[in-house]
Amino acid sequence: MPQQPARGTRLFTVTADTLVAVDFGPRTKGRPPGPYGRLFARPGTRAFTLANLLARLPMGMFSVSAVVMIAGTRGSYALAGAVTATGLAATALVAPWTARLVDRYGQARVAVPATLVAALGSLALLLCVRHDAPAWTLFAAYAATATTPNTGGMSRARWAHLLDGDPDALHTANSFEQAADELCFMLGPVLAAFLCGAFFPEAGTLVGVVLLVTGVLAFAAQRSTEPPPSGRTTTGATTATPPAPSPLRSPGMPPLLAVCLALGAVFGSTEVVTVAFADAQGHRTAAGVVLALQAAGSCAAGLLYGRVRFAGPAEDRYPWCVAAMAALLILPLLAASLTGSLLLLSAALLVAGMATAPTMITNMTLVQRRTPDGRLNEGMTLAVTALLGGIACGSAAGGWVVEHLAPTAGYGVPVTAAAVALLVALVWPGVRTAAT
Repeated sequence: MPQQPARGTRLFTVTADTLVAVDFGPRTKGRPPGPYGRLFARPGTRAFTLANLLARLPMGMFSVSAVVMIAGTRGSYALAGAVTATGLAATALVAPWTARLVDRYGQARVAVPATLVAALGSLALLLCVRHDAPAWTLFAAYAATATTPNTGGMSRARWAHLLDGDPDALHTANSFEQAADELCFMLGPVLAAFLCGAFFPEAGTLVGVVLLVTGVLAFAAQRSTEPPPSGRTTTGATTATPPAPSPLRSPGMPPLLAVCLALGAVFGSTEVVTVAFADAQGHRTAAGVVLALQAAGSCAAGLLYGRVRFAGPAEDRYPWCVAAMAALLILPLLAASLTGSLLLLSAALLVAGMATAPTMITNMTLVQRRTPDGRLNEGMTLAVTALLGGIACGSAAGGWVVEHLAPTAGYGVPVTAAAVALLVALVWPGVRTAAT
């Protein structure tokens, strides 16, 4: 007979063959803790999570700080955009190699020196801007920050190591990590803008460097939860096992990366178009708040998604997540084109953002399952790299539409990109094939 659900759990029949259980957590004293309580009851998890959040927050600060710092002192948004774009391109090239080294030699051994190099690059950019160095030095300094390790990927790798064999708990952990990403990218730009405006243009970069270095050092110090490096055994002896194949060669991985590329275009175009739309309405400074609402919707949805226990493989619900994201992105397009109201647009983006976290959580779950053993950081970093590439393409496409057509028409770009992601998820073989 099937097991009866625990008290406090509600069951909902979604389709004829799919059953989900939503755990709303304890309601009275004496009840077992909810899924997040059980997750962080494990030894060492709170310490590495707090340290990682400290290191992850600057990821949403650096680009905004660089733009404000460069444009404020050099008077050129074009130069600021070109410098940040160069750093993005350099990160796309360097990040997978850094992640491969992390997998092979261990997080602490690689992440700390890689972070120090990136920190020196940020400080060099600050000094070059402040002392009016030639423009080419700005590009070189910001490119050096590409060695910044994928802090979110390293945290997910620890969860995968600690929760091996417990898919429900890993689903909750991935949901928390995605919510943490959204929170950091929601708070990071706001903090950066405040520091640069309230103190001096370089304040955002300087504080970001301090947070990054402090967080990574504290994270690396948590050795009890660190997954063993693939190039060595737990005793430290070199293994004779041949290296695992590249994640790019894993069945089903290329279409997942293609979806990440399209989803990145959604994020990049939405950001640029929203700034342009708010500027056209005479409220450019409100663009950050509007975008923060979208991230807040995603963060809340991610935490709720982590409480849902699904029956059936993630491959089955993945197209539905992408479809929901594509459908909800129509709301900002309608709000902008039919009403022209920034307030209604904010509400539409808040609702549309609620499909982002479930889609990304499911995507990262599939990436983890398709990544060969011992190369998890590299696999997840490839997904992040695809997202970054998509963000760059989406930003360019959104900017072109805004400039040549209208800001309202720009919201058609994220809808189109989401439709492409859905087409890939439905048509490309391998996406819906369960990993073995």
